[in-house]
Amino acid sequence: MDNKNGLITAQDLADTLNLSVETIWRFTRSKKIPYVKLGERQYRYRLHDVIAALSGIAKEEQPEYKAKSQKYTYQDYLELREEPGYRYEILEGELIKDPSPNLMHQRISRELEYLLITYFRQTDPNGEIFDAPLDVTFKEITVVQPDILYVAGNQLHILKKNRIDGAPTLVAEVISDSSWRKDRIRKLRIYQMAGVQHYWLVNPLHKTLECFALKDGVYSLVASGMDDNVVEHPDFPGLCISLVELWYDPTQ
Repeated sequence: MDNKNGLITAQDLADTLNLSVETIWRFTRSKKIPYVKLGERQYRYRLHDVIAALSGIAKEEQPEYKAKSQKYTYQDYLELREEPGYRYEILEGELIKDPSPNLMHQRISRELEYLLITYFRQTDPNGEIFDAPLDVTFKEITVVQPDILYVAGNQLHILKKNRIDGAPTLVAEVISDSSWRKDRIRKLRIYQMAGVQHYWLVNPLHKTLECFALKDGVYSLVASGMDDNVVEHPDFPGLCISLVELWYDPTQ
């Protein structure tokens, strides 16, 4: 980082935002984030300006929070009245209301779930793959509904009758217009603190997949790809994810 003018490199920016460098370059080439050009292929960024620009790209809607003097708990969550077209989560005691996923979101989630079911049935027959809506709780004040999750065969003790109580081995979230900041920043931190070993982020808008793995208590980007790349995960031998299959839209 250049302490004098607050400029940082693409690698620094990627590390700070938990993005791949390839994604930063893609945003730069398409002029979706502000940058300062120092020379031929030499670019620098101001973190505050980039975050503001990315918030605009994602068209993020502010989630609705219920006013409450105390933190929400899982029991409070169970007493909520269902509202068609929305789903609730509790993040560290705060109640969040988000719109239900759209069609493309569901297509991508379905295809990724199919790939994971096929893979883990061969490598971990006792493990299980689940999808939303299914409650995952951490310490009674966090209730999330990951789009896809994998519970390994050696951790079936976290499976309860109506929820999963504890950290799955893998969680995958498909980013939507309203969930960009929540999935990339807040949920990443929650999953990291809870000990979820693998966190994947799928971005339909930019056609990217980023795979984070817990290393010494901190998430590191271990695999990524975009567009029609095939992503091979170093921690899951033989797992190859053809991204073009995720983006397939039969109506186009």
